[in-house]
Amino acid sequence: MKSIITIIRIAVGWHFLYEGLVKLLAGNWSSESYLSNTYGFFSGVYHWFAASPERLQVVDFLNIWGLILIGLALFVGIFIKTASLSGFSLLVLYYFAYPPFGVSLLGGDGTLYIVDKILIEGVVLLFIAFGKEKGYGLYRLFDVNGIRKYFSAGDKTNRQLPDMKNSRREALKNMIGLPVLGVFGWGAFRSRKLYDIDASTGATIRINRVALGELKGELPKGKLGGFEISRLIMGGNLIGGWAHARDLLYAGSLFKAYNTEKKIFETLMLCEQAGINAINIGYPTMSVMRKYKKITGSRIKVTVQVGIDKNKDDIYDNVTQAIDNGMDMIQLQGNWCDWLVRDGDLDVIAKMMDRVRSQGYPAGMGAHTIDSFIICEENGITPDFYMKTMHHDHYWSAHPRENRKAFEVDGAKSADHNMFHDNCFCPFPDRTVEFVNRTKVPVIGFKVLAAGAIHPKDGFKWAFENGADFICVGMFDFQVVDDVNICIDTLAGLSARKRNWFS
Repeated sequence: MKSIITIIRIAVGWHFLYEGLVKLLAGNWSSESYLSNTYGFFSGVYHWFAASPERLQVVDFLNIWGLILIGLALFVGIFIKTASLSGFSLLVLYYFAYPPFGVSLLGGDGTLYIVDKILIEGVVLLFIAFGKEKGYGLYRLFDVNGIRKYFSAGDKTNRQLPDMKNSRREALKNMIGLPVLGVFGWGAFRSRKLYDIDASTGATIRINRVALGELKGELPKGKLGGFEISRLIMGGNLIGGWAHARDLLYAGSLFKAYNTEKKIFETLMLCEQAGINAINIGYPTMSVMRKYKKITGSRIKVTVQVGIDKNKDDIYDNVTQAIDNGMDMIQLQGNWCDWLVRDGDLDVIAKMMDRVRSQGYPAGMGAHTIDSFIICEENGITPDFYMKTMHHDHYWSAHPRENRKAFEVDGAKSADHNMFHDNCFCPFPDRTVEFVNRTKVPVIGFKVLAAGAIHPKDGFKWAFENGADFICVGMFDFQVVDDVNICIDTLAGLSARKRNWFS
């Protein structure tokens, strides 16, 4: 039994020690992101620590060295009770930062409720703290307690020297942990040298702090539906798993595999830290956004795209669900708008716009074909904001202009390269620019990069110069800071824009 407890103690000690050393060796590790996005009963305390660089510096120092010293003491076997209780206290702080009460921000650990690996390790430390194992170290090698008792005895005739030989024998027998520590340490050093591991550990949500430090300034904002929205809006296709990749069949699966729930949350946190405070999502992504906002306390403004549920005899069902799920703005999805206009169901569009407004929400209208907006406008249907595909067609995969048709961007691909094949989302850019520049309604440009065919420096500039008040761009986490910087530079250097800002 004693040997089993010793092995458990050494294992827990290594976990603490390695966590601390990795953070120390990372050089630029910070707990800011971890603290800033906590949720639960005590999130205000964690946020308070993260809000001050001075307090954060103290927290980082105590966290790193606390992990190292606790881990070393547990591994070697000195001050076991003190180290165990200190480790338990530290784990309590980790536990209540992201309490597993039905939700988990970290992800990857299964479905948790109350009991998680942090709680289990904390219980183990309590067991070790109040167990009978004495440990070893200098005080066992020299039996400091025995020596003290010898010299403090009142009757010199009853003094008895401590059994130093047995104490040293037991301590040396337990010193097997030291060569184990050496083996573990050598393996960790070799792994770091080969693979350059970072400080992304169980107690850390690590976001690229270096990239955030390269931000060129604050992202400009504008008014939309009563909200102050960043000019650059996060697009929802990539995190929702929709990939426009022309004839690359694997791209959709690849995007879904990369954007796990944990990665989605990390990306959203990075967006907010970089100044992006709004996102436009597809209807199926609502549950993910609701969970993200609930467990992080995020105030990101969410516009959800709605359509018609053909399985229900209720054209308002998607609108009702969007409201019930706490969305901030509601927009008729682009394909649905195109289809309804194409099929002459303008009354459905008008009714949906009225229903959204009657519930106190901004009503948006999306489209790929500019004819949808023109026809709606001619019939007196005007939204609170437009969301229109806005990109030029000067890239090699765009099919020829003479072969483009109205309402063709509906997901149906042609095998003929000269016809639509998921490659051109603003088929009539000149007509789009003409409409945008005469409308008095705020316009969000989306697909401004033609799903990756156009460089952001080119696509952002084209959309803003031709009248977009905002642009909506799908981004992976590693693209966020660069896109924010490009947007800042673009807005600062606009020279050819003729349209007033309607936001």
